[in-house]
Amino acid sequence: AVHGRQQLPTAGLALRGLGLADEALKLANTRFATVTGFVHFFTMLLTLTIYANLKQLSPNYRKAAADLGASGVQTFIHVILPLTLPGIIAGMILCFAKAMGEFGATITFVSNIPGETQTLPTAIYTLTQVPGGDAGALRLTAISIAISLAALLVSEFLARRAGQRIAA
Repeated sequence: AVHGRQQLPTAGLALRGLGLADEALKLANTRFATVTGFVHFFTMLLTLTIYANLKQLSPNYRKAAADLGASGVQTFIHVILPLTLPGIIAGMILCFAKAMGEFGATITFVSNIPGETQTLPTAIYTLTQVPGGDAGALRLTAISIAISLAALLVSEFLARRAGQRIAA
């Protein structure tokens, strides 16, 4: 099992057998596991958003670019990417918002180790479980709201800028 403070003996043995590691691979309850878990959980949100955006594009854009002599790479860089940029930004914000509030998978799979795997939601949870920790939880909640608002403002700026590029 990969749950708790265990190492992955199979992976460690395989890496040792290949001469790539001297000891067992420690994956559970590490920063690497936290980041890997977030990427695994949230990649589908970004992918689905980009896919939906690409699906809405008319194939005539590619045909027109080809008729004008653009290669596939040029078509992607100068036509497809600018048209899908708002969808890419929306997907990134969706992933960011989900990651900011992720609690269940974090506490279940990578634990809640302060300074190692603790995220903002798990820190807020920890503070609400400690007598007198409500003030700290409120401060972290305010920080979380400020980060989220800043991310929304940045995404709105980027989306408008991308929209202006498309219109130009």
